Amino acid sequence: MPPEPPSHATDRLDDDDYPAYTMGRAAEMIGATPGFLRAIGEARLITPLRSEGGHRRYSRYQLRIAARARELVDGGTPIEAACRIVILEDQLEEAQRLNEELRRSASGRSGADS
Repeated sequence: MPPEPPSHATDRLDDDDYPAYTMGRAAEMIGATPGFLRAIGEARLITPLRSEGGHRRYSRYQLRIAARARELVDGGTPIEAACRIVILEDQLEEAQRLNEELRRSASGRSGADS
């Protein structure tokens, strides 16, 4: 397979979901151990993608989630509870975003009806 054009490769670096980081680098970035990343993977908080060689790769979005779990664990929350809290926080944020989009859409329609 030929290398991708530079512009497409650069676009992937801006993609929050692109699995750009190895386990070691990801752990270093959030101040955790590879074992912590494995544990939150086992708890199904994040599911790293695998490289062709089978190595775990993490995205920036996954690192933000992992960093939040690490904050909770560092504060004394058991890892399973921390993972559940982070999942619920993420779901709440998404629901609030969707509600705001629906509000904007509804207000735009009602303004057009006037």
